[in-house]
Amino acid sequence: MVVLAVIMCWGVSFFSPSQSEARSVVSVKGAKFDMSLSLADNLKSYMGKNVFVYLKSGKTFQGYVKAVGNNIVHLEKLAGKDFYDALIRIEEISAMEAKFREMK
Repeated sequence: MVVLAVIMCWGVSFFSPSQSEARSVVSVKGAKFDMSLSLADNLKSYMGKNVFVYLKSGKTFQGYVKAVGNNIVHLEKLAGKDFYDALIRIEEISAMEAKFREMK
């Protein structure tokens, strides 16, 4: 039994990604917010990318920016809701969140 436990511990440490390859945090290409632009224009720069949108009501939507109009944003592939999209009034958005860094 002891031998089996030692072999299992050795196997876990042997196949551990931290020892076999060094990983680091890198910037996501093209990820940026431009403070001189409106929220709508910042959303446009994330077309096709996954974002979180926080509404003034406290509700949060996570999805991919499909289109941005003068007053609304179309989020598709909403997280947690298979096959659903949302149209959100830009004036109701209090904040947006996007991924700026990832592990490589």
